[in-house]
Amino acid sequence: MAAEDYMMPCLTKKFLGIDCFGCGTQRAFMMLLEGDFVGAFKMYPAIYTLVLLLGVFLLNFIDKKRNYGQLMIFLGIVNAVIILVSYFIKHQF
Repeated sequence: MAAEDYMMPCLTKKFLGIDCFGCGTQRAFMMLLEGDFVGAFKMYPAIYTLVLLLGVFLLNFIDKKRNYGQLMIFLGIVNAVIILVSYFIKHQF
């Protein structure tokens, strides 16, 4: 069995027939794990900022001496902008 067999389906796409803002995240992450960095970016352009945001989020729990709040807010905003721009470019609304 391939890794794709274990991925969660997009309920928005399944029931409404349209992509959600997170469509492609799982496949892009799998591409990252396989070493296909360009393919991962093409699949979901926000994958790198999302991985960085999750890394800083985990670091915030591990390193209690430092405050990563402003960095997490900044990365969250950058990530949201990339998600929105790439979504609208992909669907050309």
